[in-house]
Amino acid sequence: MTTLGIENLLSDPPEWLSGRRLGLLCNQASTDSRLRHSRDLLNKTFPGQLACLFSPQHGFFSEKQDNMIESAHSVDPATGLPLYSLYREQRRPTREMFDLFDVLLIDLFDVGTRVYTFLYTMAYCLEAAAEFDKKVLVLDRPNPIGGDQIEGNIIQKDCYSFVGLYPIPMRHGLTFGELAILLNSHFNIKADLEVIPMQGWHRKMLFSDTGLPWVFPSPNMTSPATSLVYPGQVIWEGTNISEGRGTCLPFELFGAPFMNSSEILDRIKENHDLPGCFLRPLIFEPTSNKWVNQACRGFQLHVTDPVAFRPYRTSLILLQAVMQLYPDIFQYKEPPYEYEYERLPMDLILGDRKARQALEQGMNIIDLENSWQDELAEFNKLRQDVFLYH
Repeated sequence: MTTLGIENLLSDPPEWLSGRRLGLLCNQASTDSRLRHSRDLLNKTFPGQLACLFSPQHGFFSEKQDNMIESAHSVDPATGLPLYSLYREQRRPTREMFDLFDVLLIDLFDVGTRVYTFLYTMAYCLEAAAEFDKKVLVLDRPNPIGGDQIEGNIIQKDCYSFVGLYPIPMRHGLTFGELAILLNSHFNIKADLEVIPMQGWHRKMLFSDTGLPWVFPSPNMTSPATSLVYPGQVIWEGTNISEGRGTCLPFELFGAPFMNSSEILDRIKENHDLPGCFLRPLIFEPTSNKWVNQACRGFQLHVTDPVAFRPYRTSLILLQAVMQLYPDIFQYKEPPYEYEYERLPMDLILGDRKARQALEQGMNIIDLENSWQDELAEFNKLRQDVFLYH
């Protein structure tokens, strides 16, 4: 079974942590393999040293459902420690927050997708640590969709936002610790950073191979199956198509009242083979979010072969089919989205206006995918510089 960074830290605590005031960036998914929370484990190993807590998007208990639903600063009822939200109108930590500790420990469960905002909360903390002369210790966790495959276009600078601050593809194939090293070294944050790696994790491993229990890191990331489809299915957030929020299978389900499953299947079969998945037509009624209490016709996306499956390609093909079949009803979501009030959310999610325009113009998705292979190959070389695992 994979041994987590938090477990490796506590099995052999470094002497230099003795007497240091500690901050911890975490949420309710920050547990060890026995489901014990990291703050409780740190309190036991370093009594009296834990000084404050920080939480990312969705809140400490992963209770906030959607983007731009903020969490307030509060007090952790279990420890009495101040709990600072880093998902508010101001998402950067302040000097006053960082004055409370000497070392910031980051123990967050990422899902391997560029738009998942925990990455950028970590980036802001690294920037603050560099500015305020604090050390950062990242406790590594598995990438649930593996560290072998990468997929997607590299985000362009005019699309940088809180769902993409650095030139990486939609599926990056890195662990959180490796991402920290990439940001800190290649993108010149230059904080005093150390990563406590895992043991027993290899790049080809999916979450189901780790032997670890799944604890949802955000309210709509309900299972390992959700994480497999998320790098593609997240793009529906930028449209009037339900991405399955308000159902028991967010991101696995998608649809809208105006969609016709047979028409979509016929359209995509004309030009595309979608490896590693099966689209099962169904009808669902969301209890919240888009199309609440209305019958949505669509699909459940079943992953039958995770190695062959290409989530981003699959969802782009589906998106283009919907755009072409229902041009008078399909709509892009209007701003705001993740604190961006002018730019189109779809551009921020895709990370490239030209990619969105190519979809609109009917460009074959495989040809579109081929057009970004050179930049993807460059990123692949770059990420290998920060590999902690083989």
